[in-house]
Amino acid sequence: MPLKRTKSELKNQRESLKRFQRYLPTLQLKKQQLQAEVRQVEAAREELEAEVEKARRERQSWISLFAEDLPLADWLTLKRLELGTQHIAGVDVPVLETLELEEQCPDRLQHPTWIDEGLQALRQEIQMAARLEILKQQEELLEAELRTTSQRVNLFEKVKIPECKENIRIIRIALGDEQVAGVARGKLAKKKNEEQAA
Repeated sequence: MPLKRTKSELKNQRESLKRFQRYLPTLQLKKQQLQAEVRQVEAAREELEAEVEKARRERQSWISLFAEDLPLADWLTLKRLELGTQHIAGVDVPVLETLELEEQCPDRLQHPTWIDEGLQALRQEIQMAARLEILKQQEELLEAELRTTSQRVNLFEKVKIPECKENIRIIRIALGDEQVAGVARGKLAKKKNEEQAA
C-alpha cells in the first residue's frame, strides 16, 4: 500500500514510532530475563546430567546384578507424580511438585543382600530421570519464548522503527514541498491579480 503523504498519516506514523519505542525496552528486558533463565536452567540440566552419569559410573561395578530374574518393577512403583507450573519471564513452565514411589518390601531373607542398595539406586535413577525430563521441558519452553521475543525485538529495532522514521521523513519532505508549492502558487495568483488590477 503506497504511503499517504498527509498530515493525518504523519500523525499516525509518529504515534506508531512512539508506541514501538515505548515497547522496545520492555521486549529487550524480557529477552535479557529469558536469556538469564535459559542459562540457569541449562546449567541445572547439565549439573543433573553430570550427577546421573556419576551415579551410573558408581553403580557400574554391581549393575550386572540387575540381570538376575527379580521382579524389581513390582517392588518399586510410581505412586504419585504431580507437576505444577511456575511463571518465569512470561512463560509457564512445569515444575515437579511431588514424586512418590511406593516400595513393596521383598522378603529380605529370600532375596540377595544387594536388593536394598539396588532398590535405592533404582529410586535415585527414577527421581533424577523425572527431574531431568522437567528441566528439558523448561529449557525447550524458555528457548521457544526467547526465539519469539528475539524476533520481535529484531522486528522493532531493524524494521518497524526505521520504517516509521523513514516514512516520517518522506511525509515531512512531501508536506514541505507542498507548502512551498502553495506559497509559490499564492505569489503567482497575487501577481496576476495585481497585473489585472493595473
